[in-house]
Amino acid sequence: MTKTPLHIVRRQRRHKKIRSNMSGTADKPRLVVYKSNTSVYAQLVNDNKGHVLCAITDLKVKAKNKTERAQVAGKILAETAVKKEIKTCVFDRNGYKYIGRVKAFADGARSGGLQF
Repeated sequence: MTKTPLHIVRRQRRHKKIRSNMSGTADKPRLVVYKSNTSVYAQLVNDNKGHVLCAITDLKVKAKNKTERAQVAGKILAETAVKKEIKTCVFDRNGYKYIGRVKAFADGARSGGLQF
């Protein structure tokens, strides 16, 4: 049986600690970011009803590298959210450190019109 790598255990621990104090509502949904080795996935979630309000992945975004793809995906998600009259949200980095693609996604979402 293989053990879970330490960096994954630490991320899960950070995520659990963050989520204990954070939840999204219809007025201020939670913007969840998941980062894989190849791409970034994000969604706006209303935790009261358990609904996903809108979602995005950077798989179809054309850019030079993964960081730029994450930034463009954040901007697209923000524009979609603004069309649905969502202007503010709570940013859930999902236990990832706020650097690299997570930061680029957040900056793109802010430039697209979301506030958090």
